[in-house]
Amino acid sequence: MSEKKNATIYRMVTPDHLCPWGVKAKDLLKRSGYDVEDHLLESMEANEEYKEKNSYHETPQIFIGGDRLNYDQLREHLGKGPDPKEGETYQPVIAVFAVTFAMALTTCWALQGSLSAIRVVELFIAFSMCVLGTLKLQDLLSFSTGFVQYDLIAQRYVPYSYVYPFVEAGAGVLMIAGLFTWVAAPAALIVSTIGAISIIKAVYVEKRSLKCACVGGGSSVPLGFISLTENLMMMAMAVWMIVKMVS
Repeated sequence: MSEKKNATIYRMVTPDHLCPWGVKAKDLLKRSGYDVEDHLLESMEANEEYKEKNSYHETPQIFIGGDRLNYDQLREHLGKGPDPKEGETYQPVIAVFAVTFAMALTTCWALQGSLSAIRVVELFIAFSMCVLGTLKLQDLLSFSTGFVQYDLIAQRYVPYSYVYPFVEAGAGVLMIAGLFTWVAAPAALIVSTIGAISIIKAVYVEKRSLKCACVGGGSSVPLGFISLTENLMMMAMAVWMIVKMVS
């Protein structure tokens, strides 16, 4: 019979603030088979008093046997490894492309009852443009701050950085149904070509280390191949729509 495991945790739970690290620490202990004695610090004053009385710098505080642990130390103690920290990651872009590709597949099937490779690719790129444009539009100021660091037009005319997301999202919306292709396709082709040239210059010629604004400002996505791929996809989609229009 395995020995019963016990842990004690002191964490802040007030009407205005629920400490996320405390919640995560308790969850880790429960999932690791511990019986948890949960002590709630139910006001900011109680939390500060607890820390001051015991000369602690933070809560939650976790006690297992004779060990006192903070959240990061608890993860190490349980063999979980550290929580993901800030740093470069392609996760936001991968998430966008994975979801929009799934949307393209299911939409094509729903509309046609079959999967047409060409239509799936069309929808995938159009949906991606819509989602990426929306991510930029949720915080235009933050996007602009990142975008002007590498886009050749935005560096000379800052208002262009505020227009770009509208063009990207708007062109994507119109391309889904093939509406106003004579407007949407050329607009997408122009901004994506400028974007591709800007990225090539900044990353591959000047060797600058920058964050990409492709999923909005403040992201940790490095500017490089993935960002270039976004622009190349837009370019390909725009050219394809123009060819279809004139055929």
